[in-house]
Amino acid sequence: MIIKTAFLVKAILMKKILFIVLDGLGDEPIPKLGGKTPLEAAHTPNLDFLVQRGICGLAIPKYQGDLPTSEEGHFCLFGYDPKYYKVKRGIFTALGADMGVKEGDVALRGNFSTVDENLNMIDRRAGRIADTEDFIKTLDGMKIDGVKFFMKNAGEYRVGIVMRGKGLSVNISDGDQFYGKMENRPAKIRPLEKTKEAIFTAQVLNKFLERSYEILKIHPKNIKRKNQGLLPANYILVRGASGIIKAPSFKEKYGLKAACISGKLLYKQVAKILGMTLLKVQGATGLPNTNLKAKFLAAKKALKKYDFVFLHIKATDSLAEDGKFLEKKEFIERIDKNLKEIINLKDALIVVTCDHSTCSLLKRHCAKPCPVLIYGAGKDGAKKFSEKECRKGKLGRVNQLELMSKILGVTL
Repeated sequence: MIIKTAFLVKAILMKKILFIVLDGLGDEPIPKLGGKTPLEAAHTPNLDFLVQRGICGLAIPKYQGDLPTSEEGHFCLFGYDPKYYKVKRGIFTALGADMGVKEGDVALRGNFSTVDENLNMIDRRAGRIADTEDFIKTLDGMKIDGVKFFMKNAGEYRVGIVMRGKGLSVNISDGDQFYGKMENRPAKIRPLEKTKEAIFTAQVLNKFLERSYEILKIHPKNIKRKNQGLLPANYILVRGASGIIKAPSFKEKYGLKAACISGKLLYKQVAKILGMTLLKVQGATGLPNTNLKAKFLAAKKALKKYDFVFLHIKATDSLAEDGKFLEKKEFIERIDKNLKEIINLKDALIVVTCDHSTCSLLKRHCAKPCPVLIYGAGKDGAKKFSEKECRKGKLGRVNQLELMSKILGVTL
């Protein structure tokens, strides 16, 4: 749906919007943090300053599978229904890796992972292996039953995979159980509909994964890694089969000139698909060592030119996925310290939320509601920015897909 009413456009022109997404911010209570979440346990005077002078609430994630995903969460945050636009990770990974995706292709997100001789999962990311080029060169260009497989590195252990051939379908299941039933073995790919295209695609992809495993387990680099006491990257977990996404731009939908600041490819690709301008920031890596100060200063500067600035910060999610709840708390404190760069913005709304929660004890995304604060649109009496305090906020519990309309509404 495209919103073009003069009513909203007039409201939008009154205030710029800085939209900060702290990926995976929400969490569950952790005994070693005194029964608090990392956000609750963190010392966050600047976030608390904003929430004490703003309004808050909880955004309820909307997702298609067993657990929320980052790509779905961001589309929802921006007011685009991920089910309608068939949003899945594969296309973002492939585009982010600068792979040419054509109509009829099937794009997939892959993880180089570690399994034992019985295909039991040992590590979903092969120890977060960073150098996978030798593996990719060995597998890239493989052809099975007339389908060619293209592969390209998508950052660290991640790989973009594009299937190209006749009679393919995106309606297939995932091999990666991380977002599903959390079983101990990679899942066989299944057709999700009873069409010859879906059945054929599942069969071919299963053959590719089996053949890749046989090649990877005896690859010289993996033998060397094992001799060095490192985890071998011997299996590819795949998920998010998808094709090209066609959606109205952010400007078409809301009348807003938008920009994105992010250190990770996925979020840049989400922004690019929605027509946002991608801004480069030196030292913006998406890792815990990312240059937070530079990102906030860049966002502040960008608001002079753009109506809406999307600022993404990743490590709150990745630290929780590794079970590092104390480091997540400390990273939140680092974010808070650097918030001082934008805390006195005038004529701007500051929105802080997350795309999904990530539970540190489970080491995965979880379906818990996402805390939201909106500064610059009145106040509701909250004392601290936390999951617990946001339950009491004036914004209440809002469907994540409706959050943008709420934000635009409070600019009046």
